[in-house]
Amino acid sequence: MRNSFSGSAGAGAPVAAAATTPGTSPTPSAKPAAPVPAPPQPSEKRQHLRFDKVFPVRVESILFGDTHCVARNVSAGGIFLETSDPLPLGARVRVCFLTPDEAAEIVAVGEVKNHYFVNYVQDGVSKSVSGMAVRFMSFEQESAHVLRDCLDRFRILH
Repeated sequence: MRNSFSGSAGAGAPVAAAATTPGTSPTPSAKPAAPVPAPPQPSEKRQHLRFDKVFPVRVESILFGDTHCVARNVSAGGIFLETSDPLPLGARVRVCFLTPDEAAEIVAVGEVKNHYFVNYVQDGVSKSVSGMAVRFMSFEQESAHVLRDCLDRFRILH
């Protein structure tokens, strides 16, 4: 008697065919496989409440120079900056922006963690946005407290 393989289970794994002897009915050669559990769903990695706010930002880099971007959202842990020319992943930057009332400047030191390119449709027109996510690593002077105060005010207004 010769074993043969046919069909597939999952990602291309062969399944043994039923063994037969002439004049007898087929008998399974192995127990049925237990159901495979679904892979775990990705969990939310954000640790900070994020606010969608659009405002101008200056990004300073010793290696790549200064550039002006538009912030799309901000949290105590980082910021998403719209720019057509994102800095390389891992680039160290200073992110500088004014509070909404323009009473103080917030200066954070961060690292470019991700690049994004998003296509979307608005009013029937295809559009796109590109940018970079910067994780804040530290703040200069009182900037951390000033940012937290601003974010607390945003939370109350929403």
